Amino acid sequence: MNFNEHYNLRDKHAFLSPSKYHWINYDDEKIDATYFKAMAIERGVRLHALADECIRLGVKLPRNKKTLNMYVNDAIGFKMETEQILYYSDNAFGTADAIVFKNDFLRIHDLKTGVTPSSMTQLEVYAALFCLEYSKNPNNIRIELRIYQNDEVIVHEPHPEDILYIMDKIILFDKRIEKIKLEG
Repeated sequence: MNFNEHYNLRDKHAFLSPSKYHWINYDDEKIDATYFKAMAIERGVRLHALADECIRLGVKLPRNKKTLNMYVNDAIGFKMETEQILYYSDNAFGTADAIVFKNDFLRIHDLKTGVTPSSMTQLEVYAALFCLEYSKNPNNIRIELRIYQNDEVIVHEPHPEDILYIMDKIILFDKRIEKIKLEG
């Protein structure tokens, strides 16, 4: 049999995908909620791409208390890099939304487009990855972390001990994972 070719669908997944078959057991309310959540995630991806493009091009947005506008304008003002991968190992890396390190001052900003309250722990892990990758001791630098969400900015200056703790966990767990891979 000659099967139909669907080249435009390669590497894509349908919402009602066989690999995510749990939707078979959903009722109308659950399918609606799940679909709206997926659309919110897609909107977030697109907003991140828009923010990244604005920052890279230096296009400031109208000055107001809107999440996206504050995030973009602050990142431009602080001359931040966007979508920067921070790498310790193949087991431990992540992409910071916006980051800059200048004069022993690390600044990391994160754009959150959802309504669920976010945790600063994610940004602390980014700071730990930065310190590991660039051999920086958190005791010898200043760190400011910001979450932009729900039209407000949450600012946090972590204690160096907290970042060191995360760095130690990354190192410890990375070694453990590598050992498991070797025993594999």
